Amino acid sequence: MKPVGILMLDTGFERVAGDIGNPASFDFPVLYHVVPNATVTRIVGAAQAARALLPGFVAGARVLESAGAGAIVTSCGFLSVVQADLAAAVRVPVAASALSLWPLVAATVGGRPVGIVTARAASLSPDHLAAAGIPTDRAILRGMEASPAFGDAILHQRAAVDPRRIRAEVVQVCTDMAREHPDMGAILFECTNLQPYAAAVQQATGLAVFSIQHLVTMLSQAANPPVFSDAPINAPGG
Repeated sequence: MKPVGILMLDTGFERVAGDIGNPASFDFPVLYHVVPNATVTRIVGAAQAARALLPGFVAGARVLESAGAGAIVTSCGFLSVVQADLAAAVRVPVAASALSLWPLVAATVGGRPVGIVTARAASLSPDHLAAAGIPTDRAILRGMEASPAFGDAILHQRAAVDPRRIRAEVVQVCTDMAREHPDMGAILFECTNLQPYAAAVQQATGLAVFSIQHLVTMLSQAANPPVFSDAPINAPGG
């Protein structure tokens, strides 16, 4: 089975189950490659900072491809700005950002807006959104930067990850957003560290929650299509 290659930012915080950096988050094989100097501070910022580190991501993608990866993703949604260049650098499918899910998510909710929860809303620029084909008039942005447990552990890496506190913060951000925008059709997590809390958000808001987990799973299945039996069955309706 071909693994999915994951290009990781150069971080030091713990990776709980559900986080893209924890291999137990997936029921299929994954390969990791850390991109040197691709820190949270650099990537979760101006788009040009991510573009400046493109050579390191390209080199990492080629390492993963050579190691047998059937598809490649990254661990940060802010890398939407290097999607085209990164995908062109290798021969396997590449999704640089969870924001790549936008066309699918938007199509499933008709004309309703979609809430995007990001690590830092002030840094998710029109460039990042445009690179993923996201029209600003349909996206509702909310950031986690004002949430102490998330900020201290993920953005500033000066405290241990506390899943209970971060879960409460993510749920609060999402329920506030849903209350302020009752017409919102779904939620999309830009940040790959939020997936561990998706179930709690869905339960609290009643909305479908899309994340990097869905993208990685889709790419794994594309690289490893299931093999079905040729035996016919009596299917409903025919």
